[in-house]
Amino acid sequence: MASELFSPLSLRSGQVLGNRIAKAAMEENLAGDGQLPDRRLTALYRRWAAGGAGLLITGNVMVHAAALTGPGGVVLDDAAPLEPFAEWAKAGKAGGVAMWMQINHPGRQVQADMPGVVWGPSDVGVDLGRHSSRFGRPVAMTPAQIEDTVARFAVTALRAEQAGFDGVEVHAAHGYLLSQFLSPLVNRRTDAWGGSLENRARMLLEVVRAVRAVVSPAFAVAVKLNSADFQRGGFDVDDARRVIALLEPLGIDLVELSGGSYESPAMTGRPADTRTRAREAYFLDLATDLAKASPLPLMLTGGITRRDTALRVLDSGVAVIGMGTALAVTPDLPDRWRHGREAERQLRPVTWSDKALASSASMAQVRHQMRRIARGSAPRPAIHPAYALLSEERRRRRALRRYRAWLPASLGTATASRPL
Repeated sequence: MASELFSPLSLRSGQVLGNRIAKAAMEENLAGDGQLPDRRLTALYRRWAAGGAGLLITGNVMVHAAALTGPGGVVLDDAAPLEPFAEWAKAGKAGGVAMWMQINHPGRQVQADMPGVVWGPSDVGVDLGRHSSRFGRPVAMTPAQIEDTVARFAVTALRAEQAGFDGVEVHAAHGYLLSQFLSPLVNRRTDAWGGSLENRARMLLEVVRAVRAVVSPAFAVAVKLNSADFQRGGFDVDDARRVIALLEPLGIDLVELSGGSYESPAMTGRPADTRTRAREAYFLDLATDLAKASPLPLMLTGGITRRDTALRVLDSGVAVIGMGTALAVTPDLPDRWRHGREAERQLRPVTWSDKALASSASMAQVRHQMRRIARGSAPRPAIHPAYALLSEERRRRRALRRYRAWLPASLGTATASRPL
């Protein structure tokens, strides 16, 4: 079984992953001037490329300059220069590692102080109780805006291939725009883009079709999908099973399974849970169920930190092990596993009762490790979550000032056929 972890995996596109371990997407918030990747991202991914994984997936790259999850987000649209992305791709592919770009639109999950647009399938805002005001109030997208956004995904995918990336992953999980369309709680439309699951999945399917139509057959196309939203009446495992079946004829190479959203942040785990199994491979039970009948290879991400857990995931029928936080703390963890070693340290757990705040602090801790790696320092997983959160907020304010100054000029140079 250990050898299977380091066995190659052939995908539909003809691409072959060197082993079954993937660095999953984490939102780095490390965009430089012009919302472009700079030396920090190239240094970070060069370090991961040397760590032994078979696949690296970038943090989400935005398809729409006026719709970012945060002011430190990278944008690849029809106006962005390709050279910085080519450097990023080259760094990630060092040593023969496959490098995919995750492409995304935040939809309604845009903070209230951000310029630009806040869109959703319906005008249903993010409900975080007393923290709800942190997010902008969304407006329901028009059919023209939906179709234009589908086209934006295709533009970003094509330009990613031109920059030298090996594939893209379409983000349809964690409550972002495509996940919002899939959710019966958020998507209350009565037109062709809402109602039945087939209609709610229509935007995701159109994005995949549009991407596949413009990239080469050898370019990998994957989808990140929630195994469940973990909200009563929301997208569930039966919906996920049906969406995977709908994706199968469209030339998809891999479906990554995760779960949760800003409203129910299951993807950040349950570190306060005393049961080891609950703190590892959060979505394994759902993934095992889906793997039994999935016509596509599956990747599972969420809480995998030890080799025996990874082997248990592979034994369930999942084809690829996705790790995020574990690789932010121990960038060479795959190589360690190959030689029978484990990580020596883990992040300090966040046990705050406020789930929304705890989720933000957990993500701030992870980004703190990535910033350290990017500047050539060792991770420091013992950092206090409150310090990480405050430090993150200071950086965010600086990035927000830059983004506010950059966005109007960017919209002025965007293609005229691409309205806001």
